[in-house]
Amino acid sequence: MARDQLRHDWVDMAKGLSIFLVVIMYCASSVGEDTGQTGFLHWTIAFAMPFRMPEFFLISGLFLSQVIDRPWRAFADRRVVHYFYFYALWAFIHIAFKIALVGRDPGGALGAMAMAIVEPYGVLWFIYMLAVMGAASKLFHQFKIPHWAVLVGAALLQIASVQTGSYLVDQFAAYFVYFYAGYVFAPHLFRIAAWAGDNVGPALAVLGAWAAVNAILVFSPGFRLDPVHIQMGWAAIPGIHLVTAMAGAVAIVVAAALLVRLPWMNWLRWLGTKSLVIYVAFVLPMGIARILLLAVGINEPNIVSLLTMVAAICGPLILWWITEKIGFGKFLFERPDWAHIPGTRRNKPAPAPAE
Repeated sequence: MARDQLRHDWVDMAKGLSIFLVVIMYCASSVGEDTGQTGFLHWTIAFAMPFRMPEFFLISGLFLSQVIDRPWRAFADRRVVHYFYFYALWAFIHIAFKIALVGRDPGGALGAMAMAIVEPYGVLWFIYMLAVMGAASKLFHQFKIPHWAVLVGAALLQIASVQTGSYLVDQFAAYFVYFYAGYVFAPHLFRIAAWAGDNVGPALAVLGAWAAVNAILVFSPGFRLDPVHIQMGWAAIPGIHLVTAMAGAVAIVVAAALLVRLPWMNWLRWLGTKSLVIYVAFVLPMGIARILLLAVGINEPNIVSLLTMVAAICGPLILWWITEKIGFGKFLFERPDWAHIPGTRRNKPAPAPAE
């Protein structure tokens, strides 16, 4: 595999790992809520708690430097409107299905849709926040705020564990530091990935040491695991949480750089290229599969979680494949021409930014 190809493929591999961790978390917690039991996926997610979402944000900021110097119109189309389009579309679909159709509450659905404009809705909060964080980063860039100042401020917000009651504000405070770190430290992260690919033995040793320390910090005194919620041990302490999150995010970079060298893991890299497809649509097949499995009497948490995870990942991919084959419904996963800011649409669309 060519070196330049490896340089970019590890990013897709990291996105594949990221989307797997996200789906596993929601599958485990939803099955736990319905069965009142825990399974091995709960322990997997517990280990990943410090870095599961931080590394997703860090990876999403990697290529921000390629567009941040563009005029606001072009930047907003690529990094704000792009995400808000998919957020608005799929928030409407989720709310219409779960509240209006299943819940038989059209009025409640309208209220939820109105609230979803100002407060991120459900699992789609991540996409909403990518648009907000992209816009915030552009503002800091425009006003020439030094990178170190933004990073220090963002780190202090994370350490402060802000709880205002606004999901938008609280999630921004909790995760912006990782997104901005991905943007600022992108060259270093690419160098780390290149080092890992060229030094497999030392890279594996680093991963092993990190995994041991991460496990100690997560499963230390204070750790609690129940069917729905997980409480970390020392890793939850402000400051330590930030360090473990950053360390875990870098570990995902190293792991992705190693996995991309294994041809038989190419399926995970491919899943990473479809991370947005899976993210926006996995909740519905996940819920349907879980309900059906429990309805027919299958309630062993490990089996239900695994089968639900398969449905959650395969369902969106099947829907995407159908839209590609029949040529109808592509707007579900591909932004149409009308959803671009006038004057920004290229003849040949540029690759979508890392999710």
